[in-house]
Amino acid sequence: MKSLFGLSLRRCRLLVVLGATLLLCACGKEPFYQEQAYVFGTLVEVSVYGEPEPRAKQAVSEVLHEFQRLHNMLHAWQPSELSALNAAFANGESKAVSPELAAMLQDAAQLSQQGQGLFNPAIGGLIQLWGFQADEFKSRKPDEKQIATWLAKHPQMSDIAVEQGKARSSNKAVKLDLGGYAKGYALDRAAGLLRKQGIRNALINIGGNIMALGQHGERLWRVGIQHPRKPGALATLALHDGEAVGTSGDYQRYFTLGDTRYCHLIDPRSGWPVQGVQAVTILTRGAHAGVLSDAASKPLFISGVAGWRAAARQMGLPEALLVDGQGVIHLTAEMQKRLEFSDKNVHPLVEP
Repeated sequence: MKSLFGLSLRRCRLLVVLGATLLLCACGKEPFYQEQAYVFGTLVEVSVYGEPEPRAKQAVSEVLHEFQRLHNMLHAWQPSELSALNAAFANGESKAVSPELAAMLQDAAQLSQQGQGLFNPAIGGLIQLWGFQADEFKSRKPDEKQIATWLAKHPQMSDIAVEQGKARSSNKAVKLDLGGYAKGYALDRAAGLLRKQGIRNALINIGGNIMALGQHGERLWRVGIQHPRKPGALATLALHDGEAVGTSGDYQRYFTLGDTRYCHLIDPRSGWPVQGVQAVTILTRGAHAGVLSDAASKPLFISGVAGWRAAARQMGLPEALLVDGQGVIHLTAEMQKRLEFSDKNVHPLVEP
């Protein structure tokens, strides 16, 4: 699992191949408007095609204001509705929550159950223990006894109950970090806002989680998947209306000690950052494509090479890709049909 809100600008640049290599251009006669901002601890980019600039600018402004609202609401360690709820949990108290946050918690709990607990937003205490709940973090492992103590408490989403507008936890160790959910939720919110304003063709990119609306003129929106160890794109794919793509990688937030890389994606079963996986990319669609593009990649990443394919089936993901620790690409047959690899000599392992 990961924390979303403390990404440095240096690492942010690594995320935005899914923005910088979007293969976008303002060619042709139709207007094209694009705006960037820094929110959720990452670079976000909203592109609108085929609308007059004042109309596009107004629509994008509303989306960016919505992103900031969600950022302020869901920040895991600065004052927010979420951090106030965590304080209540730690004190064994119930607390009133907004209907929106209550719905998020119930949705995240269902996704956690579907992912057999590998997507677990209740492990904010473990993320903090590893130092990833910070704007800048240090190259330092926590004491193994601290990890063991945390594991014994076993916080999980099923510890949380929401009743009559109040949330409580039966486990004081529950500390919510929605970093693996918020970007996807924001994608869905942005798509809804744009459609409400009559924007038919747009691309929304939140630090590598991307959703497409309509097309870019006569062609589909085409995006690049960040190579986890090299500058530029590993592959590109075209997105149809309403589809979203999300990548979880060990190159986004990490530190190294000796020859070992410790990333922000932590296995709640062991308490340690995942080893042996460089990146996972999934393609999603449907009413909640954004949320799925964010949350559903985590069980695949944490399951590793041995279990990613079973996890993809469990999460209902026919199109998925994993890059293992040696850089070998594993992917589903359905994902292979959608990709165009930058290196024509790449020979991925296709797993049915």
